Amino acid sequence: MESKAKKPAVKKAATKKTTAKAAPAKKTAVKKTAVKKAPAKKAAAKKTATKKAPAKKSAKPLDETLQAVKACWQALDDKKAENLKILDVQGRSPITNYFVIATATSEPHMRALAGELEKTLKDLNVKSVGREYSHGSGWMVVDAFDFMAHIFLPQQRGMYGIESLWKDANEITF
Repeated sequence: MESKAKKPAVKKAATKKTTAKAAPAKKTAVKKTAVKKAPAKKAAAKKTATKKAPAKKSAKPLDETLQAVKACWQALDDKKAENLKILDVQGRSPITNYFVIATATSEPHMRALAGELEKTLKDLNVKSVGREYSHGSGWMVVDAFDFMAHIFLPQQRGMYGIESLWKDANEITF
């Protein structure tokens, strides 16, 4: 009988010790979490301030870019490109600042327009990143990094609807 009385006493003592130890652990965890949150907010504020500063410095190159876009627009107009549009996608597109969109009357006309764009870029000392075209696609892209020129055949321009994809962009006229 004596052994039965000892077992419950041991269980009660163990329960009391566990309860007493668990309470202080929760209090310290709450304090650590509260301390960690404050520096994270300060770090986020510093990152935001750092990101905004370079945007102000890039105002001058955008003027140069806009001059190059205007020269390319003029070159496409001289080569009889149809339905020319320039969209300002700054802050909306992570890859470029402007889109030049034009329609060619045929595939040879499309290749001639792209060739004229590359010639104009070379004359302006603007490096062309690349030229993308798949035979029979009816769409050619000339990438000049700060702006991209999309040259379509009439049917493909309507099908892809690039202007409607970027409907929140401002159209620039010269």
